[in-house]
Amino acid sequence: MHRQHHRPHHQSIATPPIGVADPAHMKRAKRRGNYNCGRCGLPKKGHSCNISTTSSSTTATPSADDSIFTHSPTFPTPPPPVPRHPPFHLRRALSFDDDNESLPASDDEEDLIDPPEIASDSRSGGLPASCLWEVLKRLPPPALLAAAKVCKGWRDCSRRIWRGAEELKLRVPAKAQVWFVGSVLQKCTGLVRLSLTMESDVDATMLACIAFSCPNLQAMEIHTSDKAINRITGDELGRFVAEKRCLSSLKIEGCSNLGSFTLSSSSLSTLWLSDLYCLSKMVFNCPNLKELSLDFARQENDSTDLTTMVNSLGRTCPKLENVHIASIRLSHAVVLAFTAANLRCLRMLSLILGLEITDASVAAIASSYPDLQLLDLSGSSISDGGIGMICNELPETLSRLLLALCPNITSSGIQFAAAQLPLLELMDCGMTICDPNSEDVNEEKGSSSDYSDGKPNYLQKSSNSKPHLMYQKLIIKHARLKKLSLWGCSGLDALYLNCPALNDLNLTSCTNLHPERLLLQCPSLESVHASGCKETLVGAIQSQVRNDFAALDDHFPCKRLADGSKRVRVPNFVDPQTPDIEKRRKVQRLQCMVHV
Repeated sequence: MHRQHHRPHHQSIATPPIGVADPAHMKRAKRRGNYNCGRCGLPKKGHSCNISTTSSSTTATPSADDSIFTHSPTFPTPPPPVPRHPPFHLRRALSFDDDNESLPASDDEEDLIDPPEIASDSRSGGLPASCLWEVLKRLPPPALLAAAKVCKGWRDCSRRIWRGAEELKLRVPAKAQVWFVGSVLQKCTGLVRLSLTMESDVDATMLACIAFSCPNLQAMEIHTSDKAINRITGDELGRFVAEKRCLSSLKIEGCSNLGSFTLSSSSLSTLWLSDLYCLSKMVFNCPNLKELSLDFARQENDSTDLTTMVNSLGRTCPKLENVHIASIRLSHAVVLAFTAANLRCLRMLSLILGLEITDASVAAIASSYPDLQLLDLSGSSISDGGIGMICNELPETLSRLLLALCPNITSSGIQFAAAQLPLLELMDCGMTICDPNSEDVNEEKGSSSDYSDGKPNYLQKSSNSKPHLMYQKLIIKHARLKKLSLWGCSGLDALYLNCPALNDLNLTSCTNLHPERLLLQCPSLESVHASGCKETLVGAIQSQVRNDFAALDDHFPCKRLADGSKRVRVPNFVDPQTPDIEKRRKVQRLQCMVHV
């Protein structure tokens, strides 16, 4: 058979000459042990290269040696949202340097943190670290705990917020156990102020948990709900105060199970205890204590000896400035003990619900403490004569006078106090001028509740013993008075106020105040409380407040005509400054609110 040999077509295939390197087909030199990508230079481990090389119409067949270095097949994957960077430029989203973990949290945290410019972790939502910090630090504790479960970056940021927190306000639900509070407090290593609203019971275990978890605690508040019971005893409270040497402020509610206590602390300056009941012994060995508030339960069988407690205050707490005691056991003997204590720094004295406090008690207080700035004798039996003693002894210092629930005070005594106390800024005379007819009705009903018509029953006998036979009027003119409270003054039928600095007026339940006998010349009024009043009285209050500002609108600038014949008022659109004036007037109209 004749065989025909075909010659290759050199025109179609370009074969480079020997010894000449074609740059299109030339491959990079490779060596064993090279763990970097031959195209982009990044490590091969966990790497998929997206860089494509230019290829000609015909490629050379790889040899057996070249197959060792070929890349694994790549699968179609979506491109990353952010371009990749070399490893030494990568930073984990929202990761903070370990050196700055001990820095406290503050409003200037952006200066303390070195956050990444743009978070590259898609789980963090692409937020800068500083923005996430500002968002997370404003969350309540339950929401912050939930945010820590989103990703590692959020968890690191929330941990830093917990560590840097100085103040914590936490509501403990009814079904929560002590471990819940402990787990939250252990996160806050730098906690300074703690406020707990307890819906569950409080006991010594809770105090021990707080003492162990918060070594630097300076202020603590425990508020109890209606269903929660405070089971802390006096010995447990005294042990807690003695161990916390940094504690300066302590406020606890529901202290009905203390029994007796002895508090010794050189750092404690503020102490508030409420719902006290039948205390056999109270000892305060706190040389730096400045504020003391004791609120006793309103029960007639309370056997607490207040006189013995007050006698020791002058020796153990010589720096007391503010004293507040609310108890129906307050008497003239307790007041004499206060005067004998010789508290030279005393500036505020509040003795509430003491029916046995009389004008003689007022005379002892005013003569012993001539530098008082606040005097609260609400619920006492003082009369207008006691107010006269206050005005004679404290005219240059007293700025706040509270005489609510004092049925023996009349409008004449209130007017005298406003006229003789030039520095007076706050005055509370609620339930002083009461309607005798309404009192008789309450007595006939014989209500057994603690309050009837907003008035405690234990004050009804005193008020009924000396009823006011006629309705009264009140005239007050004062230059510095800012707040006036006349709540529950149902025996008031006329009110005239000329107080340019007055901004808060309380007329709640002034049921017999006539609208035509009301005159308010108070341009600085911001709020008037008129709940429980008649609709006609509320309308009179609103109209008088609006008329005060309407009077200002009538003062438009005047201008003569071109011929000089007469003067006319310039319209609003002529004066170029009118828009600014109108804006100011609108703001002034919105300042006074009538609360119904």
